[in-house]
Amino acid sequence: MSDDHTNDGQRFDRLPATTAERTVEGRATRAAVVDYFADRFGIPPETFDDYTFWEKGAGKIWIYSGDAPTPLEIEAIGMTCLRTRQEHWKPTTDFVQRFGRHASDCVIELDREQARRFATGEDQELEWDGDWGYLIAAHDIAGELEPIGIGLYVHGELRSMVPKGRQRDLD
Repeated sequence: MSDDHTNDGQRFDRLPATTAERTVEGRATRAAVVDYFADRFGIPPETFDDYTFWEKGAGKIWIYSGDAPTPLEIEAIGMTCLRTRQEHWKPTTDFVQRFGRHASDCVIELDREQARRFATGEDQELEWDGDWGYLIAAHDIAGELEPIGIGLYVHGELRSMVPKGRQRDLD
């Protein structure tokens, strides 16, 4: 019998809608996740109307298009979208590539060479007049700004957070 009041690394639990419904200490809520994406990146909350959010283990948040019973003891549901149990919440590369085009804030537009360097995992000195922290790195492709991944901007440097297995040399 599972204990619904603890995290279980083998089980997906739907995020509670609000803190009033939270039964697991420290678990993010759906409202907090949607507010984070709206506040940090300007992604409209209604973007997530048809999605549910789930936690597996401590702080690994998944997004799923649809509904499912909770808890679920399966390997994966949807895709990982956010890490929450750390000082600063961190979106995943998959999430940014899927939902980043809805963002209006904290998007850094990279030129061709900067985008190439970012995709290979290189850190680079860049000017940015916005907030420090996690940014969506994007590049113009055929007149559309396309998200490449998540970067961390601090002290005039954009650090590529593209996972090693996803880095590509685009020369």
